[in-house]
Amino acid sequence: MSQRIFEMRTYYACPGRMPAMHTRFRDHTCKLFAKHGMTLVGFWTPADAPEDRLVYILAYPDRAAADRSWDAFRNDPVWQKAKADSEKDGPIVARIESVFLNPTDYSPAK
Repeated sequence: MSQRIFEMRTYYACPGRMPAMHTRFRDHTCKLFAKHGMTLVGFWTPADAPEDRLVYILAYPDRAAADRSWDAFRNDPVWQKAKADSEKDGPIVARIESVFLNPTDYSPAK
């Protein structure tokens, strides 16, 4: 049985590159996530270090759908161009952490 799954991703920006990260998400990445079936739950910056991290959560129908969505996203020529264009002044992301989360039986259904 498949169940809706969530993914929490934390992006650590290269020094001085957080504005470029926000621009890339705002202008390109969010649209491509939607195109590839990823549901945007929200984006946050930590209150104690907003200048170097971006945390966001995506939702998918199940883990297989998440894998298909990421494969399609990574292979999308529009993404590849946006990534290359945004990194002309150097890399934006120093590292990424990804955690898949299963909802508990008492989580609000959304």
